[in-house]
Amino acid sequence: MMTSLYVKGLLAAATVASSMSFGALVAHANEKELTLCWATWDPANALVELSKDFEASSGIKMKFEFVPWPNFADRMLNELNSGGKLCDLMIGDSQWIGGAAENGWYVKLNDFFDKEGISMDAFVPATVTGYSEWPKNTPNYWSLPAFGDVVGWTYRKDWFERPEIQSAFKEKFGRDLTPPATFDELKQVAEFFQGREIDGKTVYGASIYTERGSEGITMGVMDVLYSYGFKYDNPEKPYDMEGFVNSDGAVKGLEFYKSLYDCCVAPGTSNTYMGEGIDAYKSGQVAMQMNFAFTWPGFEADPNVGGGKTGYLVNPAGPGGEQFAQLGGQGISVVANTDNMDGALAYIKWFAQKDVQDKWWSMGGFSCLRAVVEDPNFAKSQPYAQTFLDSMAIVKDFWAEPAYASLLQASQKRFHDYVVAGNGTAKEALDGLIADWTETFEDEGKL
Repeated sequence: MMTSLYVKGLLAAATVASSMSFGALVAHANEKELTLCWATWDPANALVELSKDFEASSGIKMKFEFVPWPNFADRMLNELNSGGKLCDLMIGDSQWIGGAAENGWYVKLNDFFDKEGISMDAFVPATVTGYSEWPKNTPNYWSLPAFGDVVGWTYRKDWFERPEIQSAFKEKFGRDLTPPATFDELKQVAEFFQGREIDGKTVYGASIYTERGSEGITMGVMDVLYSYGFKYDNPEKPYDMEGFVNSDGAVKGLEFYKSLYDCCVAPGTSNTYMGEGIDAYKSGQVAMQMNFAFTWPGFEADPNVGGGKTGYLVNPAGPGGEQFAQLGGQGISVVANTDNMDGALAYIKWFAQKDVQDKWWSMGGFSCLRAVVEDPNFAKSQPYAQTFLDSMAIVKDFWAEPAYASLLQASQKRFHDYVVAGNGTAKEALDGLIADWTETFEDEGKL
């Protein structure tokens, strides 16, 4: 596990320079409203408060359109595809970037960044690749990294530290009860807590993603498969998936995920995602919980699980020592058909500033600016800050192709049918996924 995301001492390089003052840019903006579109969640509420500073300094009124996560992609992708005028600014999912770029939904920001002295070197590299670049690993930028996120784990630190629980675990497994560093250890801990009575209540081992309708089970399964050797395609031959998607390691990883579902979740959790995981953890139903890092500030402040009762874990390592985590998070983009281009660009300029990003982090927003996260005091600023840094150092992401929605629909079906419904084998599920994805790429002219 990496103990630091970046080499320290690079703060000077992380400073966002400016060749044109924010005030001068705002002077060119229309005196209209701006509507920012995002998902409905706690970070969006924090952004509403943060944006009051922009309103005060610019005179531009901010409006917001937030959509619940299960409906977010369908609603906003339809808006973009139809050429709607609802959104001037979009904080869209990382996987949208390919389609948004190739379909002309977002403004390419290179010229604007160059003009305003906004350097992508000032941002966490994984977020630049994940949220801003298309094609990937090329200097073509379609968003400013806005909210860093990654799948990690929380665990009931207060339960782990109870002498009677520690004694029972050591008697059963012959080792100390410690936060799991590998997936094998995680399953062992989950099995130990499954059905155990704590404070007169039956608890369960873990909450994991199983949701079928949007992206849930794919995010959960991929969070495990990466560390078992899964690769989307041949690094030497794009879209060549045979032996990579369905490698022996990938098969074992999918089998592991199903075994964790079969052994160690609470009853009635066949269709759970972020919200259900939050509820299960806060209510004391589970000992461990898979979820995106955006949930961590809420846990830390919660009267039931906060105040030192929760520990934060980087995604565990696989059997071969590989350790990766599923990237979350989003960039902020200017919608190409906005009627207030100058105002939208002024917001981007404002949001990139160091003092704004400092405040964003203090309010529960996960800043992607290196000058914020590489500050020597950052790791101690919150109990989960170091885990966030370590997790962002090992991220991988789902396909960001223009056809991502079809690719996601296929994985949702294949994974849910195998893990939850118990149909077929892991190998058959991954073989079928290759067939589905191959058909999609053939339709797209990629094969």
